[in-house]
Amino acid sequence: MHPRILKKLATDTRSQHCTRMLTAALLVAASVMSATAGQFEETDRTNPSALQDDANPAAIRSGELWPDDEGVHINAHGGGILKHGDTFYWYGEHKAEHTSNALVGVTCYSSKDLLHWHNCGVALSVTDEHGHDIERGCIIERPKVIYNNVTKKFCMWFHLELKGRGYDAARYGVAVASRPEGPFKFLYSQRADAGTWPLEFGEKELAVVDTLNAANFKQEWTPAWLKAVDEGLIVKRDFPKGQMSRDMTLYVDDDGKAYHIFSSEENLTLHIAELTADYLHHTGRYTRVAPAGHNEAPAIFKHDGTYWMITSGCTGWEPNEARMFSSTSIWGPWTQHANPCRGPKAEKTFGGQSTFILTIDHSSLRSGAGGTPLNNEHSSSISNVQSASNNVQSSINNVQSSINNVQYIFMADIWRPRHPIDARYIWLPIEFEEGKPIIRWREEWKPDF
Repeated sequence: MHPRILKKLATDTRSQHCTRMLTAALLVAASVMSATAGQFEETDRTNPSALQDDANPAAIRSGELWPDDEGVHINAHGGGILKHGDTFYWYGEHKAEHTSNALVGVTCYSSKDLLHWHNCGVALSVTDEHGHDIERGCIIERPKVIYNNVTKKFCMWFHLELKGRGYDAARYGVAVASRPEGPFKFLYSQRADAGTWPLEFGEKELAVVDTLNAANFKQEWTPAWLKAVDEGLIVKRDFPKGQMSRDMTLYVDDDGKAYHIFSSEENLTLHIAELTADYLHHTGRYTRVAPAGHNEAPAIFKHDGTYWMITSGCTGWEPNEARMFSSTSIWGPWTQHANPCRGPKAEKTFGGQSTFILTIDHSSLRSGAGGTPLNNEHSSSISNVQSASNNVQSSINNVQSSINNVQYIFMADIWRPRHPIDARYIWLPIEFEEGKPIIRWREEWKPDF
């Protein structure tokens, strides 16, 4: 380890904490560097049947089958995590063998350590009632749940498309429950903020909107068309019936205010909408992020007073390069940054698409380290010195970030549209370099508690 890093850690005012973390980092480095290229008896982790007896995973292995406590691959896609009490709840889309349409609903899993998960069952069920908003065969995507400390209710929001209409409805759905595992009661679905302009649309901006006529922009993707979208062409089109609401997440800020963040305007612009005090409706205050930028799959967290949002481009089920934005206010302005991913297939977000960023406050837990990279005997990626060096650097970054007692975990999905139930998960710890988040690929790792 570089002498300057040793000196910095040794002289830190929280030297005892740093010493413990430094020792852990050095132990990890030693175990990595001592790994050999011997032969190991490997388990076939691409075959679901090979996992039936592996209901006690030792690590998070992104991209591989992830068994629950009964040995069945977790079926909670496009999901999010809620921590309530000492338990984590993972909500996600139930995927079928041959369709991504909702045949079951939203599933819920519980865990104490983010590694071993128990299937709590279906949190929100679809219905066989003909014409119902969540009729079996509709599309339910990216469900997220937040807890309201005032009403004592668990509030679920999700992207909803009505049965038989493809992606034309572009609605959000809302459901509520008294227990984290449900059952959730469906309340309503609709488009967003009908009859309301974004906060940043003052007299000057609205004067420009008045000049925009869709008949003058029949050819899409031209510079003129993109400029018109930026100025509010699609906002104006959807003003009477409400703005489109597709890929989404929820965020609760330090002051308890909650926000619905979603892809709108034909997936060309992100919207951030404030929620009412009960977390069940929009207040009517919303802003636009990266107009005409073509972003979806938003995932957000806050670090040292700065909001960070990771998104993807729009390439259907195929992966693309992650984007990242930051702002010191939830209302913007937002600044775009380079792709935060590092490692194999970083240019394709490791083959996945962002869905959620989990923030964990370790101040009340046994350990604050940002996840322990394991001595990965089954991975060729650490069979050389360079890979060992990368793991050492990751450990150092984790030690430094753990001083703040907060850990962030990036969650993404590897979609399998031809076999939806076989879709996989990417979970990786977020580190910081030069004040910016980075997501480094790891073959396996284990959160510390």
